[in-house]
Amino acid sequence: MQPSLSSENIKQIAYQILNGFDKSFRWYSRITRGAQQRFEQAQWQAIQQAVKERISIYEQSLSAAVSDIYQHVSPMQQNHQFWCSLKAEYLRLLDDHPQYELAETFYNSVIGRLFKHQKIDDSMMFVLPSRCYLSGQDRTQVVHSFDTTGTVRKLLDDIFSTYRFNIPFAHLDQDLTLVDRIIRQHLTPSHLASIHTIELLKPVFYRSKSAYLVGRICMPEQTLPFVIALMLDEQQQLVIDAILLEPSDLSVIFGFARAYFMADTQYPAEVVAFLHELLPNKKYFELYISIGLYKHGKTVFYRNFLQHLDHSSDYFTFAPGVRGLVMSVFHLPSYGIVFKIIKDHFPESKSVSRERVKDCYRLVKMTDRVGRMADTHEYMNFRLPKNRMSTELLNELLQECGSSIELTDDEVIIKHLYIERKMTPLNLYLEQEQDPQKIRHALNELGLCIKQIAAANIFAGDMLHKNFGITRHGRVIFYDYDEICYMHEREFRALPKSDDPYAIDTLSVGPTDVFPEQFEHFIVGKKALKQILKELHGDLMTQEFWLEAQRKAASREVQYFWPYAQNKRLVNQQLVNGL
Repeated sequence: MQPSLSSENIKQIAYQILNGFDKSFRWYSRITRGAQQRFEQAQWQAIQQAVKERISIYEQSLSAAVSDIYQHVSPMQQNHQFWCSLKAEYLRLLDDHPQYELAETFYNSVIGRLFKHQKIDDSMMFVLPSRCYLSGQDRTQVVHSFDTTGTVRKLLDDIFSTYRFNIPFAHLDQDLTLVDRIIRQHLTPSHLASIHTIELLKPVFYRSKSAYLVGRICMPEQTLPFVIALMLDEQQQLVIDAILLEPSDLSVIFGFARAYFMADTQYPAEVVAFLHELLPNKKYFELYISIGLYKHGKTVFYRNFLQHLDHSSDYFTFAPGVRGLVMSVFHLPSYGIVFKIIKDHFPESKSVSRERVKDCYRLVKMTDRVGRMADTHEYMNFRLPKNRMSTELLNELLQECGSSIELTDDEVIIKHLYIERKMTPLNLYLEQEQDPQKIRHALNELGLCIKQIAAANIFAGDMLHKNFGITRHGRVIFYDYDEICYMHEREFRALPKSDDPYAIDTLSVGPTDVFPEQFEHFIVGKKALKQILKELHGDLMTQEFWLEAQRKAASREVQYFWPYAQNKRLVNQQLVNGL
């Protein structure tokens, strides 16, 4: 037995863990801070690389911190009191730390790594937060407030005197004139007169080929989003691409199927609190994740989930939709998340391995999801109360995913789990929806989803409509990843021209061959739905479309898809407003 460590030893280890977090956050911030230069210089491929690097930081920093601990202590030889004392010392170090909530998550990760996530104990780690964050205490550190006593145009001039870029605007005066006009059309004179403040977050939100100024219009009876979207024109000069004033626009921009923003701040809790005031229907964990702090987002999710369990009584049961061949998927009906576990065995029709499935989910994590692929989060030894599991679900999980399940008297411990935002499966939506226009819209969205995923250099593989969901905003999102791959990993071929209906049986078919002409037979089942999809997106069923998409992916051309409607863009508003 290793001798007990002194209080000085414990202080040193606590300091090392916090130092590991601080190094990690500085690294994270350095990459985030570089977003402005990458945007201004149109370094689109560098932007994608920076996204991947920033996601990888956490695991690298965590490994280094754990390695440092092993240099000073044998973790398995320490008693429970040691870990309680270490947490208490670490907590003392967090006094006045501007990112204390992220530092708590880093500490949890260290303990989780040391104990292989088998000890979830609030006396040893921060299962619950150490304090309740009081939003507003650092508001002046993250928000600019603009005077509204003058004209709308004077306000806009003040905004663009505050936010500075190192490249010129192409036609700022013209853009601001149009933005002024759009705001006046959107708000009544009485609303305009009642505006007492315009607040904008100090950090600029960068993602892909756009930058966003994010804030709100404050009136006595209501607040409205106030978001200015910036892009570069063909001459790499700045233009205002859109002014967004609807809550639904902001919700989609911060959607769960989009890449994480780069927004540089030393006060993430205050930024997230402000965003939550703009987007009250989004949970705090979703907003942390949206700005790239996905590890802390996982922590906040778990805390929110525990709280929800305490205030609900429904049972976990199978998620709506067709049962999967690779994943068992279940949900708590009162909570907006689905839980996914890799099955122990797959049918012969699925030529994938467990590790391959994990690789596919990692690939999506690192890819620009272009608003069309749901983000997922991975957990180890996730604990659920056994008395909240339906008997049918528990029996099937033990049968299908037994290697991932451990039972105690009170808990179901899932050794490896993914969580994902809940959506209505597209096949169920199309079966239940009676409105022809909504059906047509959903099928158009399905085609766009497949095309835009391909533009992100991903071949979806299994494109049955049961593998897609539809959001409350009517967007179709892909969520089944076990057959995805990069575009260059498939060979898109034409079917042989023959009068023989069985000619395909005589064709040499390799494991990477794909025949787009067959897509119409299985993406959707019903004849009427097939016809609409062919009418809207018939090119999906041609070899030519896929070869061109493959060519663009091979050229590393970064394509862009707007997270707001095209009629919101100033270039289209010019026609409406006669400019």
